[in-house]
Amino acid sequence: MKPVYDGMDMFEITDFNDTRLDVYARLGETQLFHYYEPDEGLFVAESPKVISRALLAGYEPVSMLIEKKELEQNLGELQHEMGDRIAILQSVPVYVADTETLHHLPGYSLIRGMLCAFRRKKMKPVEKMLDKIGVTGIIAVLESVVNPTNVGAIFRSAAAMGMDAVIVTSDSSDPLYRRAARVSMGTVFQIPWTYINIDDWAENGIETLHRHGFSVVTMALRDDAIPINDPALKATERFAVVLGSEGPGLREETIVESDYKVIIPMSNGVDSLNVAAASAVAFWELRKK
Repeated sequence: MKPVYDGMDMFEITDFNDTRLDVYARLGETQLFHYYEPDEGLFVAESPKVISRALLAGYEPVSMLIEKKELEQNLGELQHEMGDRIAILQSVPVYVADTETLHHLPGYSLIRGMLCAFRRKKMKPVEKMLDKIGVTGIIAVLESVVNPTNVGAIFRSAAAMGMDAVIVTSDSSDPLYRRAARVSMGTVFQIPWTYINIDDWAENGIETLHRHGFSVVTMALRDDAIPINDPALKATERFAVVLGSEGPGLREETIVESDYKVIIPMSNGVDSLNVAAASAVAFWELRKK
């Protein structure tokens, strides 16, 4: 039986300073984002699961980096996820290095032996994405959610609970950052999403959602908030659930302009859940209708 990497362009790297490692070793997330400016830049995905979901979603691979001792295992897992479609990697350079060379990599203990650099896709305008959502759609809006772990977890919940799309304000953490994509288990590549400039969101974001037939639900600790299982929510066909940052929460203007202020009833003196946990509860309860 042929090795899974038979036919791939394999290159061994023995020097950490090799420029072919720059994308993985010396360029930060922001530098990668602007790599091909003014065109879309790069992002780096890690682990066979996340990489396979990016590949299956049509993201263009630029190169791959694999720890030598993990080569067969990682490519075997990738083939398990992708089947015959792993052939799309045959024209992609695969860099192989030993543990000693790679242990200098940022976050080396978490990369699970495999990284892949991809080109970003051009983001759809918000209105075009909203136009494609059905009459009973439910979307999520992430307003200034700056923690990549929370962003990744929210995307995983959104995918698992059947959200139709996610809108992310431009001051939030990038869903394609390595940590966010890893925490999402690659579901960030499976659900439609796009950015909205934070100033555009502040000026007319909710008006845009209303114009497309969405009732806006804000998760906010307010005296006038209703429980997430309130019957009034059952009669609404299209929701946009707006989630805010852990610390400051949502903008006051966002809350005031929303149609429903919603809370998740708590017990034992707990006032609220982490935003990622709250998103899962909210998506599940609203989707149940």
